[in-house]
Amino acid sequence: MSEREWVKVSIEENIALLTIDHPPVNALNTPTVRDIADAIDDLVGDVGVKVIILTGAGKHAFCAGADIKEVSAKQTAAEVEELLTYGQSVWNKIEGLSKPVIAAINNVCLGGGLEMAMACHLRVASERGRFGQPEINLGLIPGFGGTQRLPRLVGKAKALEMILTGEMISAEEALRLGLVNRVVPHDEVVSAARELAAKIASKGQVAVRAALEAVEASSRLPLSEGLALERQRFAALTETEDMREGVQAFLEKRSPRFKGK
Repeated sequence: MSEREWVKVSIEENIALLTIDHPPVNALNTPTVRDIADAIDDLVGDVGVKVIILTGAGKHAFCAGADIKEVSAKQTAAEVEELLTYGQSVWNKIEGLSKPVIAAINNVCLGGGLEMAMACHLRVASERGRFGQPEINLGLIPGFGGTQRLPRLVGKAKALEMILTGEMISAEEALRLGLVNRVVPHDEVVSAARELAAKIASKGQVAVRAALEAVEASSRLPLSEGLALERQRFAALTETEDMREGVQAFLEKRSPRFKGK
């Protein structure tokens, strides 16, 4: 796996830890986003990796958002739109991956950082986590998908409140709203994400991929088409080795030994 300036990757027991390391607050400029995209591509191609954890280095932020200096340096709206198109494409890639991505949110998670976290499939937050879309304070709106993903997760009214006021919410409120899956003590956020990742990695990976595809489709397909997709994926799974092993293990009252086939 190639070296990158702003992203570090380690792999342990089928779980990859992707750490954004762009001091002091892991701001998202184009080189950093490109490093994230390249690392994701490598991990998707690694058959030994079953789950990816995405976190931020340092004591100050999971990710404080986009690099405003880079945005303000653009000369035209067309140049800004090109930057945003690239950022959105990377978050779309994460959301559409065939491997689960868990955001381990270890501190402040704002703007583009929250938009990145929302593109992940699951989110584990530190009790110190703070979440917000503060772009309105700069005379802007979210540009990396926040106006689209935030309402889907917390509802239209709360999303509008967060976007129009720019105010942050606590980790506990984020949990209550369904923005994050779990809130854990600060020092345990990565280990808690690993525990969750290990549970997922122990399952049949053919079924995991099918579940990701079906649930992701629920946000873009009419119900009838989504139900048809679910039926098709369920039926296809009944012909897999993993399904036969899962049933046999259930009948024999033992843990299944899935092979991803």
